[in-house]
Amino acid sequence: MIAVNPMDSDSVLATFGALGVLVVIFAESGLLVVGFFLPGDTLLFPAGVLCAASADQAPRLMLWQVLLCAAVGAVVGAQVGFLLGRHGGRALLARTSKRRVREAAARAEKLLARYGYGKALVIGRFIPMVRTVLHPAAGALGVPTRTFTLWQIVGGLLWSTSLVMAGYALGTTVPDADDFLLPLVAVVVAISLLPLIPVLTESRRSRRER
Repeated sequence: MIAVNPMDSDSVLATFGALGVLVVIFAESGLLVVGFFLPGDTLLFPAGVLCAASADQAPRLMLWQVLLCAAVGAVVGAQVGFLLGRHGGRALLARTSKRRVREAAARAEKLLARYGYGKALVIGRFIPMVRTVLHPAAGALGVPTRTFTLWQIVGGLLWSTSLVMAGYALGTTVPDADDFLLPLVAVVVAISLLPLIPVLTESRRSRRER
């Protein structure tokens, strides 16, 4: 029996390869309670690195398979999350006892209000934790289905493809790039949090004015 830690990117990729990317990204993109704690950025970037060949090693994953699985997981997962949000998502968010889920839901609502549906759905894809809550929140808040579908596809493809290709580019140019994955993933996550700065600044300002 194979023991797999779904929150550990190395474990998922070593055991399931591209199929693991599809399943985890699907859950992380829309299954609120389960997906909230799964890797997203920290799975796609290393997967891209593992698609690169080196002088003494063949690629451990196939690039086209990882790109396809990441895109399908991102797009289908977000649409499922939206449908779950449309049918009872607000009640689920209200009942949750997890503080981080409630905070991420509040940030998702602020993103939608600040940037509008299209821009928020694209920007939100790149923000860890927020992207898992964003799609159910969009359904609960009544975002039109056609608008949501269009922009979540755009955001999902941009997010999944850019991270996989960034990892692939690194793997093809830096020898033994997988030895430096931990600090590189930390940089990716830090950069992905930058869009939250205006939202957090505005939230603090509004609290001070009360």
